Amino acid sequence: MSAITTRHASLDDIDEVLPLFNMYRAFYGEPTRGVSARAFMRERWILGESKLIVAEAAGEIVGFTQLFPSFSSVTLQRLWILNDLFVIEAVRGKGAGRKLLEAAADFGRATFAKQLFIEGALANTAARGLYEDFGFVPNAEYAYYHLPLQTAQK
Repeated sequence: MSAITTRHASLDDIDEVLPLFNMYRAFYGEPTRGVSARAFMRERWILGESKLIVAEAAGEIVGFTQLFPSFSSVTLQRLWILNDLFVIEAVRGKGAGRKLLEAAADFGRATFAKQLFIEGALANTAARGLYEDFGFVPNAEYAYYHLPLQTAQK
């Protein structure tokens, strides 16, 4: 396996990232919905609503992370939600996930963000271990909730 590098993706990378994005979504039990998934990624990019970073090995995209902006009214600072992190199975354990986290943290620092947020499925102990090993701190001060809303499916 050649060295793993990371870079900020361009709009031209979306079609190569899309199969990985669909594998990521499938991991969480979502159907592929290729056309809708591609439209979602393109729209986020075009509207400046996400930052996509890819990991490459031998010129091939082998992983990605996608960050979404948020803000803290309390601290008056930018936050980034590291919403998606995925590495193809053949490359897992070879440092691609860590390199993506490093690139995301560097981007966060460059944009003067207060912090990155990430959540992981309780059952995904490998990912949670990576996050904690990297320096993410489990939240002990706040309970996070979500309110499911009915949304239209494209």
